[in-house]
Amino acid sequence: MPSAGLAPRRVVQLTALSAMFVAFAAQLAGALLPNVPTFAAASAAGLALDLYLQRKQPGLLSLLGKIRFDVTIRQLLRDMLILVGLLRIEGINPLHEQSPLTIALLLFYGLHFACQAVAVLVRRRRTVPIVTRNIDTSSLGLTAAPPRILSRRPGHRLLNFSVPATAGLLVTAITRDATWGGIGLGIALALSLGGTVYLGTWLLPGKRAANDQKVLEWLNAWLAEYQPTVGMYFSGGTTSAYQANMWLSTLAALDGKPLIVLRERFMVQKIDATDVPIVCIPKVAQLMALEHSTLQVLLHPANSGKTSQVLRIPSIKHAFINHGESDKLSSCNPYAKAYDEVWVAGPAARERYQLADIGVEDKDVVEVGRPQLAPIRPYAGGPTSPYTSVLYAPTWEGWTNDPGNTSVILAGENIVRELLADPKVRLLYKPHPMTGSVDPRAGRANDRIKTMIAEANARRGGDRPGPEAAATLEQATAELNALTSTKFGTSADEAERMMLQGSPDTGRAAAVAAATAAWEAAYWASFPEWEHQIVTGPRPAIYSCFNQADLLISDVSSVVSDYLTSEKPYAVANTSGLTEDDFRAGFPTVRAAAILDPEATGVPALLEAVRNPEKDTLAAARAELKEHLLGPSDPPSLVRFNGAALTLAAKADERRARMAARLASEIPAQREDVSEAEAAMSEEERELEPNGSTDDAVNA
Repeated sequence: MPSAGLAPRRVVQLTALSAMFVAFAAQLAGALLPNVPTFAAASAAGLALDLYLQRKQPGLLSLLGKIRFDVTIRQLLRDMLILVGLLRIEGINPLHEQSPLTIALLLFYGLHFACQAVAVLVRRRRTVPIVTRNIDTSSLGLTAAPPRILSRRPGHRLLNFSVPATAGLLVTAITRDATWGGIGLGIALALSLGGTVYLGTWLLPGKRAANDQKVLEWLNAWLAEYQPTVGMYFSGGTTSAYQANMWLSTLAALDGKPLIVLRERFMVQKIDATDVPIVCIPKVAQLMALEHSTLQVLLHPANSGKTSQVLRIPSIKHAFINHGESDKLSSCNPYAKAYDEVWVAGPAARERYQLADIGVEDKDVVEVGRPQLAPIRPYAGGPTSPYTSVLYAPTWEGWTNDPGNTSVILAGENIVRELLADPKVRLLYKPHPMTGSVDPRAGRANDRIKTMIAEANARRGGDRPGPEAAATLEQATAELNALTSTKFGTSADEAERMMLQGSPDTGRAAAVAAATAAWEAAYWASFPEWEHQIVTGPRPAIYSCFNQADLLISDVSSVVSDYLTSEKPYAVANTSGLTEDDFRAGFPTVRAAAILDPEATGVPALLEAVRNPEKDTLAAARAELKEHLLGPSDPPSLVRFNGAALTLAAKADERRARMAARLASEIPAQREDVSEAEAAMSEEERELEPNGSTDDAVNA
């Protein structure tokens, strides 16, 4: 079943597409008959519709581009039909009046393609080999980007510059006076010529970006001046930035000089507010500049195909910190043995690696806790509200398509139905953002669950917060958006963003944290306590939902491990096909959980235990399991994490000292032979990259 918002969007797209073809058909009919009113109205309506769709329905136009009916073809067809109409309308001399108009129109298209060629050159000249944030790049002489309509939106440029030409030609069709067409085309030609010349000024030395060699020299100089010691390396797809963002506050709190190293250009703007310098190095050859820096340790929150490239640098020690721990096989990826150390939360993960027998030696596993769990509030007894807040946060189906990965398909609707049947339950539904991305059944079940919740809310009723609550939320949203939104013009490109983001965001991360806390408080206060909620966006975050919940229902995932830090009651859905005993034995994170079968028959008893803590028989087990999964509370996790970073940095220094001593003791002739051999390596050998996806296909 399609989602609620999908059907109306499709209706709008089909209506717009139908209107476009009706306009073309009417324009053709009006030109051939000829019928001037129909011809003029259809021509103007077609151009106006295209301009509207460029702004409101770019997805639809991209689909038209895939079938080779892009904006250039559409506008060329409109102009051709206008010329056909002028040819057939009586009173317009084809030889003396239409021919000059046709030549002028051809010149207009010639200038359009010339402008596009200049735009390609400008974009290439402004593409810098690295992208930075929170780093002063003033010495690179970066400049503001040219207007987007000239440099990166040829379709918008063609349509907008065509408006005076089309208007003039249509007035000519109505009045039979070619002067109007000449005026309109003259304006269009002036706009195109002026735009091309203006865009070409970005190819002059004063606006030209620094070349690759100068940028790389600047990077090496900056690394030598800043002297980073510990960094976080991250590579991933468009939806994976959360895996790095969860570690930002921890990285910023470490002793030393932190650095964030990225590989994908788009990821620079997906990293949340932070004071830590960010450098994106897409190419392998330039990544090797880190080898000669003071960087001692790189922390890896995820695996990707590009991870192996940075692991080639022997002067840096590498630690895999993961972006969450669970009992799923992905938390014991064999790729982990490529790192110098694997940092885990507590003893459970250490045991998990040894049981998996994937080549990770026990001496390389370091227990550091989970520093980012500090915002989660501890258990304070049973529900204090008339309503018991239940957070249902299922994971997604995963790459293996195992029905035991997610409960959404087999148990999700049953769980939600049982919860909604209790009049004293407030349900918070927060599905994984990738739900349905592999198995369409999960997506359809997710849609049905949302419909069930919406219908349940419609049946409920009660007092709602006053208008002051909505006003407070609106103000908090505006303040948070002002801190987190980009402050770039619509034309800004990478080079301009580097220039504008050259000053470190000193204090911005703390301000964003405070504004986020204020927004979350206003968000929850804006809803009545009886209303079920569907939380699908990045706000509020999962930890904020934890703090609202009296009970968590989830799957075997890192959500369970994180929630356990609160020691609140939780339940796990068993859709694996295993018996309950085998399920508990096979997945340590569920040992202190209530287990729900696919029919969710245990929900009423579970709610009774939550509301009456004296009936909660798993409280002691949760406290024990918390320490087993996350390690001891003392010393604090951040202290242990920082100590592990300093210890690994010391190992890097020891290795560098050994290598320096070894090189100093070698025979000079041997060193010369090695240098000559390295110099003889071809650029292709240096750029050779291992096979593998740069996506999250091997992500742990």
